[in-house]
Amino acid sequence: MTTDPALSVRDLTVRYGGVVALDAVSFDAPAGAIVGLIGPNGAGKTTLIDALTGFTRPAEGHIEVDGRSLAGVPPHGRARAGLARTFQSLELFDDLTVRENLLVAASTPTWRSTLTDVLRPKRHTSDHTDAVLAQLGLTERADRLPADLSNGERHLVALGRGLVARPRLLLLDEPAAGLDTSETAELREVIRALPAQGITVLLVDHDMALILDVCTTVVVLDFGRVIAEGPPAAIRSDPAVLAAYLGGVTG
Repeated sequence: MTTDPALSVRDLTVRYGGVVALDAVSFDAPAGAIVGLIGPNGAGKTTLIDALTGFTRPAEGHIEVDGRSLAGVPPHGRARAGLARTFQSLELFDDLTVRENLLVAASTPTWRSTLTDVLRPKRHTSDHTDAVLAQLGLTERADRLPADLSNGERHLVALGRGLVARPRLLLLDEPAAGLDTSETAELREVIRALPAQGITVLLVDHDMALILDVCTTVVVLDFGRVIAEGPPAAIRSDPAVLAAYLGGVTG
């Protein structure tokens, strides 16, 4: 008996006018894996995340999550299917507290459930939010505004907004950008723990030490094409990757 991958991408192509941002990209993310996605600036990494989450419409190709096709499914439908993402720019609500930032993302309601929640708020949503705050070490910061947090804590809030949605597939867009060594180490441990919670991760980042350390598989993009795919040890020494991305450094 075979098990469908958490994410299956086949021949995904995105064009902006005459520019091909993604060119027949194909790869799988097995359930419970942490898959890294790397490539130089402009390689198409964020475009891929936008296409997976429905914010960019591909010209060609096919996306499945847990064996279900996402063809024609809008962003909110993909969220209900178990996809969650973070953004490079964090996208926090600066006038809301940390807890409120998470509560906003804690569900993907319909109009009917929204009306019901106004009359009878769901306690389990608040409980789950508090559990995520504790998981990320943010309980003591829960009532603070994002402006009062460190850069590392703001990144954890952004991650928490993804986690409160109870995703099966979490897409992380450069979560370590701008973090110092200790903040990255804290983030590394949080990401490592996600598969044990039933979450498959697609991790986009320029921090090669983080990618090579936590990922089970790495996919490499260059000019919108997959030029390599495999375990971190193989990617680290792949000639095409060294030429395109790592600048020939193998140590």
